[in-house]
Amino acid sequence: MTFQIDRRSLLMTGTLGLGAFAVPGFARALTVAGLTGFTHSVASGEPSATSMLLWTRYVPADGGAAKLRVEVSEGADFTQVVSGGEMITGPWRDHTAKITVTGLKPGTAYHYRFIAPDGGMSPVGRTQTFPEGDVARFGIATFSCSNMPYGYFNAYGHAAARDDIDLWVHLGDYLYEYKKGGYAPAGGAVDGRWPAPDGELLALADYRLRYGSYRLDPDLQKLHAMKPMIVSMDDHESSNDSWEGGAQNHQADEGDWSTRKAAALQAWREWMPVSDEPWAQYQIGTLATFFRTDTRLVARSQQPELAPLFTAANPAQALVQFRDGEWQDPAATMMGTTQEAWLAEEMRHSIHHGTKWQIVGFGTILGNLRAPQNVLDWLSPDAPDYVKQYFQAGAVAAQAGLPFNMDSWGGYPAARARFLKSAQEMDAELLVLCGDSHNAWAFDLAQDGKPAGVEFAGHSVSSPGFESATAADPRTIARSLVDTNSELKWCDTSNRGYMAMTLTPEKATNDWLFVDSVTKHDPAATRVGYSASVMRGTKVMA
Repeated sequence: MTFQIDRRSLLMTGTLGLGAFAVPGFARALTVAGLTGFTHSVASGEPSATSMLLWTRYVPADGGAAKLRVEVSEGADFTQVVSGGEMITGPWRDHTAKITVTGLKPGTAYHYRFIAPDGGMSPVGRTQTFPEGDVARFGIATFSCSNMPYGYFNAYGHAAARDDIDLWVHLGDYLYEYKKGGYAPAGGAVDGRWPAPDGELLALADYRLRYGSYRLDPDLQKLHAMKPMIVSMDDHESSNDSWEGGAQNHQADEGDWSTRKAAALQAWREWMPVSDEPWAQYQIGTLATFFRTDTRLVARSQQPELAPLFTAANPAQALVQFRDGEWQDPAATMMGTTQEAWLAEEMRHSIHHGTKWQIVGFGTILGNLRAPQNVLDWLSPDAPDYVKQYFQAGAVAAQAGLPFNMDSWGGYPAARARFLKSAQEMDAELLVLCGDSHNAWAFDLAQDGKPAGVEFAGHSVSSPGFESATAADPRTIARSLVDTNSELKWCDTSNRGYMAMTLTPEKATNDWLFVDSVTKHDPAATRVGYSASVMRGTKVMA
């Protein structure tokens, strides 16, 4: 997954909004160098019933420190300011500012704006606090995997225009770390949408510049300015298939992994409307508790590697030995024992206090997913050898009862079992949201033959899915996948977009929304491709 932008070509589009698409050459030049003032609009996050984290970026003309104020008002005219705060920002934090305001009313919409030392003002943002007590309805939109070179962020634009969503959730791959021309269309970026810098992200300055490039996108700016976002990290905010001690896309000649990881985390915390806590829980009245997790950099064990097993003298035997041995290692973890214990305790707390739903956001798929034996039939005759090898390896692994993707929870079966058993024992009304795969999935999660909850897995905003490597009818692919995997109830492998979940005390309904295209800017051309529901108390989709 790859893309970047020229350090000197970033346009001053930070406050232009969607009208920036009318500026000649906008899509072909996304750069932040030389911008001053409020460069990237505003954002909000870390919502509660009485507080909110507010974000902006301000660069004074001299490039030094600046003290910013924020004002919060129920009215757009700010005649009555009800909360606010101030802080000093500067180059040590890439001129970003995060101020948590308090004393807000539950379930209330607010306007907010930042004020610079010279009296200049940021664009006005909107946000809303979480409700308290009984809640009849709440809407959550979920996003993941936004690859700028592959096209426009129409999913963001469409969601931002809706008035029936109360919260954005972004589950990772908010950007990609690759160099220019890496993970990108063979013919070049769509409309020249190359983000800065041109090289792979390695140092703090690289990561900062990439965030600056992405955050100039008008659809993304509008999304952030409309509602609060709960954001977590997957791998590409650091490097492909990252874990606590390294990454697939980090080589020895690229420096120390700990230094690169620290840089990625610092830039993420600077540019995202998120606290410095690696995980957190959020209470939506008595309706739901949402759990933000880290399944990448804090404590994840290294992913199992199947490739060496295929070169063994007896690959089938080697796969079986791996399946019955190393693969089952209880020490292999996605979250680490500290986060596992925290999540279990907070879920129990949620249930004890009568909360209707427990929603957990993970970066990667939790549902069991194995490759069908006919996967090679999906490919076009001229498919590259590496694609054929990847699909063939998946089929061989499935014969041994092993999953398609070892970078998901499929590579950590003991950790998966611990989480699901814990949910079963406490009788949680578990809803899992995840991203990462670029495709859309609906799973009835099970453990030891008993229902454990439901997983709604989201497709990408713009990154390509199976359709980029297959020639078969997507409906044929979907049928084959569902027939092969007992937990999988539905999937789509050919559309981009986002998910929108509607919660009521007795029912959770998830819509997978498909954009017509990512190669042209048209957020309105979006439709509901599929819907699935689960009734409270059943733990399976209706």
